[in-house]
This record gives sequence, C-alpha cells and structure tokens, in this order.
Amino acid sequence: MEIWINPACSKCRGALTLLDAEGAEYTVRKYLEDVPSAEEIRAVLGRLGLEPWDITRTGEAVAKELGLKEWGREPADRERWIEALSAHPKLIQRPIITADDGTAVVARSEEAVRDALGRG
Repeated sequence: MEIWINPACSKCRGALTLLDAEGAEYTVRKYLEDVPSAEEIRAVLGRLGLEPWDITRTGEAVAKELGLKEWGREPADRERWIEALSAHPKLIQRPIITADDGTAVVARSEEAVRDALGRG
C-alpha cells in the first residue's frame, strides 16, 4: 500500500494517523517532492476509476493561472489534464492510497481510509 501525501495537509496527516492506529504497512510518497510522471498519474487514474479532472484541486492558485475551470472535460482533453497534474503536482487531490489489490482511493475521509485498509 502506498499513500501520496503533502505533509502540510491535515487530511493527509489524519489518514497517516489512522493507518498507524490500524497497524497498516504502507509506503509514504511525498508527491510534491517525488513528483509522479504522467504515466504514473494515468496508472493511478485507472486504479481509481476516475478522470484527471476528478482529482484536480481547481481552487489552487496555479489552477486559476492555467484557467482549468475553462478546460474541456472530454476524452480528447484527458492528456492535457494529466500533463498539468504532472507539471503542477500541487493540483493533485490528496491523499491518494493505492491498495495492494490494484485499486486506489482518494482518502479524504476516515471512511475512505478504512475502505483502502479493507482492500489490503
């Protein structure tokens, strides 16, 4: 199990606390320092069953600078979004837990973290 975190994020810290309390084995990826490639983002999106715009933090300053709210959300727009997430990792919603069963969850709630734990 791997968890993508920003240490400054309270939701990330809460997820780590819960994982620790449950005795989970996991690897931490500080994704602002160890930036995921476009290929890694594609893989996580596949595991999440989501599109890149579904995991984009559109309230971030860089999102406003890029004009993301105006970007299309069609299959033809997918790569543009993925490249933006890779170029500007602060846009990636957090935390994301990739479970050992090949799935992933955006773990912003205790319920979502527990869901990931149940997946192994």
